[in-house]
Amino acid sequence: MGTIIDVIAFVITLVALLAAVGHAGYLALLSSTARKRPGGEPAARFARRRAPVAGTALGLGLLAVLLSLGGVGTDVFAILLGGGVGMGSMKALRSTQSDFRGGRY
Repeated sequence: MGTIIDVIAFVITLVALLAAVGHAGYLALLSSTARKRPGGEPAARFARRRAPVAGTALGLGLLAVLLSLGGVGTDVFAILLGGGVGMGSMKALRSTQSDFRGGRY
């Protein structure tokens, strides 16, 4: 039973970490591109304003992956933390994309 929970916890936390990396990567690409273009300062400010959320999610996702390597008790906590990080990162990524594409920055 413990091995099954270990595998489930690792997979959930790994997916959550990938979602957090995706959001952080999107902001990094947006910021890098905006800095290279003339008149891209508003987009760069927009990306910098969203960066702390992405960094926090990335750190919590990494913590969840590390917790998933422990026993059954920490696996349950890692699943809950990873699930929250994954859902939060996906929501933040969608919000970032819709706000940027909608011109609300």
